[in-house]
Amino acid sequence: MSALTGALYAALVIYLGGWLLDKWVGNFALLLLLLTTVTLLYWLAEKFVFRPRRVAAAQAFEAQVLAKRADAERQGLVTDVGNDLEAARERLLAQPWWLDWTAGLFPVIAVVFVLRSFLFEPFKIPSASMVPTLMVGDLILVNKYHYGIRLPVLGTKILANHEPARGDVMVFHYPRDPRIDYIKRVIGLPGDEVSYLNAQLRINGKLIETQPLGDDYDADSTRYMRRFTEDLGTVAHKTQRLPNVQPFFPERVFDFPDRNLCTHSVEGVVCKVPPGHYFMMGDNRDNSEDSRYWGFVPDANIVGRAFYVWMNFGDLSRIGSFR
Repeated sequence: MSALTGALYAALVIYLGGWLLDKWVGNFALLLLLLTTVTLLYWLAEKFVFRPRRVAAAQAFEAQVLAKRADAERQGLVTDVGNDLEAARERLLAQPWWLDWTAGLFPVIAVVFVLRSFLFEPFKIPSASMVPTLMVGDLILVNKYHYGIRLPVLGTKILANHEPARGDVMVFHYPRDPRIDYIKRVIGLPGDEVSYLNAQLRINGKLIETQPLGDDYDADSTRYMRRFTEDLGTVAHKTQRLPNVQPFFPERVFDFPDRNLCTHSVEGVVCKVPPGHYFMMGDNRDNSEDSRYWGFVPDANIVGRAFYVWMNFGDLSRIGSFR
């Protein structure tokens, strides 16, 4: 068993090393599920097989030592047999290293698995697509049960809760590569017609009101950006774009399911959101690859609703809730 445990740890190190060095894209949800399963098997084996064996061996050793001591006393002999009985018993009952580093870790891994899979999951903002709402380096919390309870790894919804609302900041599996997680704002709900033409957002033909906030320097793009407050009806939030209206480039649009429901031009995009899907956009409108380019997000790809910045090591004032 020690050899098997060593091989499992070697495989884990290789997997994590390749992930860290960008040799492949890791799947943390699957890894955590496997770790929970493997440590559970070791924990069960320890509880019902290995520890009972050690207890039986300790009891047998103790009985043997006491029998020798009693035999010596009957013969009137002076002996030190059994003086270190307790120490010997502790050695026999002690867990070997391979159980200490498997079965012993199961409770901790199981708690992390439950918290991350069904309650809250931490993420790090890797890009500037959600500026000014979220900054690069923000460490955020995502509510995993807000949109319903889903099976880990598979993502199958087993218990419904809230439906995504227009204006929610949502984390989801990127439709073109579900191993990668994206974060954007929900703009279009199933059945909505969303148009973003000449930097003007309309939903079902209604112009979404914005209020200018003036220009502000954007450190990521090293230029001044024009900022606005945008009101989606349920959520008022900040957006930003370049000072001048930027042309849209239809040639950069990927092929995606239901692309026939969208019309792309140099002015922008108009899409009819299909059932069970959502149209997502970044708040940094001129620096966000989103549904305008790669299409709709199916309900099965939803991870959860982002709601809180719990740390930014470069700017502690970022800590707090956001909309």
